[in-house]
Amino acid sequence: MTRAMLISLIAATVMVDQLTKATALSLLSQGTAVPVFPGFNFTLGFNEGASFGMMGGVMAGKPLLMAALTGALALTFAVMAFQARNALERAGFALVVGGAIGNIIDRLRQGAVTDFLDFYWRNWHWPTFNIADIAITLGAVLILAASLPLRRRKEPFLDQS
Repeated sequence: MTRAMLISLIAATVMVDQLTKATALSLLSQGTAVPVFPGFNFTLGFNEGASFGMMGGVMAGKPLLMAALTGALALTFAVMAFQARNALERAGFALVVGGAIGNIIDRLRQGAVTDFLDFYWRNWHWPTFNIADIAITLGAVLILAASLPLRRRKEPFLDQS
């Protein structure tokens, strides 16, 4: 994966994330679930904390601090993306960086991250999330996959006697 491809993947991730969030903001009302199919709604929400609302109470009202912390992590992962030699690992870091940038934009623009994807089972709802969160999760999976050792299949020793 070239540097241009890496930058393109980061930019595409940010663009898709921001376009879907803008659509959600324009079409959905906060707290109103729009059923898509059983087990999935579009539900507009805002997250002041970290992933899945963790640290929401601690970070509530501190969007600049959250943006700065996320920015520091994004910068670290961007450096790692450009230094990685494995294409899968580079793509993973690019997705993490693109997702982080998408969420930073939200924090700077409106003080919280826009979430709208709501999966549920009966009365249990997974924390609402967005495309940036999907990119970050997929990126982490790719980074982990790239770190797994490839085991070559060894042929059994054939006795020629």
